[in-house]
Amino acid sequence: MYLTMIDSKLVLAYIGNGKSANRYHIPFVLQRKDRFVVKTIFSPHIHHDIWREIPGVHYTEHVDEVFGDPEIDMVVVNTCPDFHYEYAKRTLESGKHCLCEKPFMPSGDQAREIFQMAKERGLYCSAYQNRRYDSDFLTVQKVMESKKLGDLLELEMHYDYYRPEVPEGRNSFSASSSYLYGHGCHTLDQVISYFGEPDRIHYDVRQLLGEGRMNDYFDIDMYYGTLKVSVKSSYFRVKSRPKFIVYGKRGMFVKETDDRQEEHLKMFYMPGQPGFGLDKPRHYGVLTYYDEDGVFHEEKVPSVPGDYGRVYDGIYECIVNGKEPIIKPWQTLLQMELLENGVKDLR
Repeated sequence: MYLTMIDSKLVLAYIGNGKSANRYHIPFVLQRKDRFVVKTIFSPHIHHDIWREIPGVHYTEHVDEVFGDPEIDMVVVNTCPDFHYEYAKRTLESGKHCLCEKPFMPSGDQAREIFQMAKERGLYCSAYQNRRYDSDFLTVQKVMESKKLGDLLELEMHYDYYRPEVPEGRNSFSASSSYLYGHGCHTLDQVISYFGEPDRIHYDVRQLLGEGRMNDYFDIDMYYGTLKVSVKSSYFRVKSRPKFIVYGKRGMFVKETDDRQEEHLKMFYMPGQPGFGLDKPRHYGVLTYYDEDGVFHEEKVPSVPGDYGRVYDGIYECIVNGKEPIIKPWQTLLQMELLENGVKDLR
């Protein structure tokens, strides 16, 4: 792969200067100054009333300054989904690697075209699936791999809100701005990244306010032999369900609370500050099981630390050191297929 690099660092540009870039990307990149440098941020209207200007970064309202700069190695697309295809295509055409926020593209056909372009040009391209590195999801993996639950039977994953004003404020339906596209892209990728392609899928995707309104609920069951993985979300949950519940033949594990990275980021408490993103004992999940001797146990499980920046670690290893990509095109294409199938009958 052709690289310019500066002092062995990948040179990055961001398209978009909102919360995606400034909350979920750049704080983690700035913790990796030995591997990355942020050179340019493009937005049609640059202002710093919410997101402070980052010292040393060039801000521009002219996107050609991104695509025409030979020093930029990779472009990160942080716009709304409807612009992902256009900017990802221009990124690859300019010979630069591409990282694109999720949902990756509005359609599977566009995703296939973008991945094919990247392959033909020998360029890296992936979706930003940072939720693979949520603390709660990593902790669930640790519990499942401990074998204390015995054979796995069922995994429930919930992504709940009580925000009725969101669907009530929409008077039309759009697939790319549906609740499934906007939030299913987190949890469906978690399932695919860990379990792979399911044997079969059952969809229950609704418009609770009626036809012609926003999709505001989904319940998708994915079957892996005898294991059923359910991804459930709603905008109308006054009290959220546990984030994860895992059932096995010998016990269960319940993780009530979410990963705390987003909680801290929303308070402008950033990576590198003490305790960032870490659970306290009151957030720990509870593991209840019978061991092989029939002895009953109930214990709290310390949470595995999360780190969204591990996406960038994987990208660096892939582009610079030739390692296999962690976020693989087939996983994103399968996710796109699930998203499209889930909303195809909504109007």
